[in-house]
Amino acid sequence: MLTADAVALLRDAIPRGPAVWADLGAGQGIFARALGQLLGPGSRIYAVDRDRDAVAALQRLVPETGIDVVPVVGDLADPFDLPGEPSGGLDGMLLANALHFVANADVVLANLVRRVRRGGRVVVIEYDRRTASRWVPHPVTPDRLAVLAARAGLSAPIITARRESSFGGELYVAVAGRG
Repeated sequence: MLTADAVALLRDAIPRGPAVWADLGAGQGIFARALGQLLGPGSRIYAVDRDRDAVAALQRLVPETGIDVVPVVGDLADPFDLPGEPSGGLDGMLLANALHFVANADVVLANLVRRVRRGGRVVVIEYDRRTASRWVPHPVTPDRLAVLAARAGLSAPIITARRESSFGGELYVAVAGRG
């Protein structure tokens, strides 16, 4: 996926204006770039991934985006630090193709959501696939996401975009708010 594709996919899910977000499971930074374009100058994005090589590649995003991108080595299922994390919480959190790698997504999502301020957003991008595979070991269909969101104290997720995946099936983008 190109950055322009990621921007188009996220366009209706991300509010414009300076904010502090985390891109969890950031990989090579496609969605961190898209977040930077949508949020704009004055924003900070924590780009978190457990792969040290991916995090090293994320270091290059700082001058490329003009946004304060803070690469962090961390696993979603384990506690990790975000240097300079706002005491009031993050404005938003993005999990793009990340939750389907977590066996206990209900516990992990509930723990992650605590880092988002009240009124903040959680944006999830997942495959609308109903059977597990090697590449999507723990599918997060829209129906399952609704259950996970409720357990984590989020509003009912609203799907803002869908797109055919080049790997088969369909990707969806869903937004939920922290009450």
